[in-house]
Amino acid sequence: MSYDGVGPRAVMRSVAFLTAGALAVPLLAGCGSDDEGSKPLAGQDIAPAARAQVADGGTLRWAVDAMPETLNTYQADADAGTTRIAQAVLPAMFRLDANGRPQRDADYLDSARVVETEPKQVVVYRLDQQAVWSDGREIGAADFAAQWRALSGKDSAYWTARNAGYDRIEKVERGASNLEVRVTFARPYADWRSLFSPLYPKDVTGTANDFNDGARKKLKVSAGPFTVQKIDTKKKDVVLARSPRWWGHPAKLNQIVLHEVAPGKRAAALADGTVDVADIDPADADRITLAGGARGSSPFQGPAGGRTAAKALRSWALVHGSDEKAADRERRALEKGRGTLTTYLEQQEALRGVQVRKSLEPAFTQLALNGAGGPLADERVRHAVAHALDRKALAEIVLKPLGLPTAPVGSHLALPGQDGYADNSDALGGQDTAQAKALLADAGWVPGQGKEQKKGDKAAGAEGHRSTSGSPAASGEGTYIVGVNDDIEANGDGKGHAQSGHRVSGDDESGKESAKDPAGDGSGPRQLAQDGRQYAREQLTQGGAPGAYAPRGTAAPAGTVAGPLAKDGKPLTLRFVLPSGSGSQTLRKVADRITAMLEKVGIATDITKVPDESYFRDHIAAGQYDLALYSWPSSPYPATDARPVYAKPVPAADGSLNVQQNYTRVGTDQVDQLFDEALATLDQDEERGLVRKADARIWASAGSIPLYQRPQLVAVRGTLANVGAFGFQTPLYEDMGFLKKGAKASADASS
Repeated sequence: MSYDGVGPRAVMRSVAFLTAGALAVPLLAGCGSDDEGSKPLAGQDIAPAARAQVADGGTLRWAVDAMPETLNTYQADADAGTTRIAQAVLPAMFRLDANGRPQRDADYLDSARVVETEPKQVVVYRLDQQAVWSDGREIGAADFAAQWRALSGKDSAYWTARNAGYDRIEKVERGASNLEVRVTFARPYADWRSLFSPLYPKDVTGTANDFNDGARKKLKVSAGPFTVQKIDTKKKDVVLARSPRWWGHPAKLNQIVLHEVAPGKRAAALADGTVDVADIDPADADRITLAGGARGSSPFQGPAGGRTAAKALRSWALVHGSDEKAADRERRALEKGRGTLTTYLEQQEALRGVQVRKSLEPAFTQLALNGAGGPLADERVRHAVAHALDRKALAEIVLKPLGLPTAPVGSHLALPGQDGYADNSDALGGQDTAQAKALLADAGWVPGQGKEQKKGDKAAGAEGHRSTSGSPAASGEGTYIVGVNDDIEANGDGKGHAQSGHRVSGDDESGKESAKDPAGDGSGPRQLAQDGRQYAREQLTQGGAPGAYAPRGTAAPAGTVAGPLAKDGKPLTLRFVLPSGSGSQTLRKVADRITAMLEKVGIATDITKVPDESYFRDHIAAGQYDLALYSWPSSPYPATDARPVYAKPVPAADGSLNVQQNYTRVGTDQVDQLFDEALATLDQDEERGLVRKADARIWASAGSIPLYQRPQLVAVRGTLANVGAFGFQTPLYEDMGFLKKGAKASADASS
């Protein structure tokens, strides 16, 4: 679950595998780095405990958004539930550590290394001699070969979501012994560690029928600390049981039950014992924290109880969209032994044993700018939008109330802590109102030419479809124009009425540079920023627009004032599409602040709220928007996984535009070339340098503006250890469990 917006489902390489957390074991030589941002902004919060402190047995009940449609992570409809199951029951050759870096999984691999580079790249995997499938068969070359053939893309009978990397393999064969697998690549592949994670048995990948249907609703053969015992569609449960064939540390729990619970019902499910672990939103986090602070006092007894009661009433009123009068009525009803507040307070009592564990997800939220048409097809306008934003202030809206670090994300391709992270945002530059106005004026957007726009009139932005019956507008979720209809007021400091508690600062701390050059090739942040700015100038001056990129700090032309701008009689109004669901409240707060920032430079926004279920499919992927907020997971393999996200759209054979996963429709040949070069080198330092250069150019093209790393809030029963907000790291399912009586979690979770 993500409370700050709706993101793409499993469209990148095992997207859900990354967003649910990643996995952990010793790093291969050469994978380490002293790069800038070598530590995550926030560590994991899992109440770590040594295995000796964890009791044997018990059932952990874990909330998921929905029953998985498939147990095959390589299919298009795989989701976070699919991934969580795969992590617990299947092999992965490489998993991620707490810094989001790939590491060899010692339970499956003794070693994995490149043994030849000429004439072709050859990787040899040496498997642990105890590694067997749950049916007793050794894990071996036949499983690797079957998965390669299924995912190579050569046989269209396999319904696969991806083939990146597998399409570069020439052959897979048995090595010097049964424990060795030899993989020969037809073309060099830098991200070879991304392959065979997870690895399915040949029973699943051996034929197209088995791949397409055999692992959708059952997984008879597995190889992890747990097995899939049953899928109960009536109870909406997936039951994972401790595997008797597991050769590693035996699982502490008898069972893990993944249970479908809607996000809005999770606090109640935690209170009544339906689940023990659940991703939650900030409102539920506040509620659980409030319950924990009320220990030892009745809600309506004594001075402390009075304060607690007042907080509980306010909390209840917020949850139920009520007001103080309604809260008073509920309090009177409580005194007579009835009313929904009675249930609410009973739940609060039950939630005292629940904790909120928090970190940052391996994913970031961005402002996407659709460059396919309308004003945003002009790079000068996209740059103006970017210069209007105070990314630090936007990050603070989301992260500061949660007590999490508020640094804006400085890269499209990595997050702090991951290999290769560097803040390349200065290739575009930070908040600069004068620069934004100058760019808009140079693009021909000037005040005073447009007629006053009314609701329903066409704006200058991308043409989007409007629903009629059953539409958001019909239910009060319609559209409104910010900056034209003044639905959000902004004063001189950029504050809107919806965000009166937040001031927009004129500083942009994300623009700070570092002279470090960890790659050793001149591709440090300072050089990349200069390179990116030069690239931006070149791009902006192409196509008959000499001098279009005004130097930083250039004053706006005389007569330019804040207010709606127009061109050829049409006002500069951008269609800002947002999800309307209750779980997207935080995202809409960010959008409100963005509209106020854009209004300050003369850009109006037409905000359209649409149902969550159609937000991404019908609007983002379909290109029916100008501005949108959504999230991407980060990847330890950006050259592979991020390339389709930022690839230049190309015409397809049928005349349509093939955008792959580049939903902003903004891309360049130079970025594509840098990704291709990064994929083809086996020098990790060179690969990181090329990826950083690509990121600087992505910043300069201003198709998407990373804002903040997404918060991760997990409610966990206080007696549970080694589970919670994992950050980058994949959980060790075998170590999860309930603390022994009298035992306490510690900072040392060693075996």
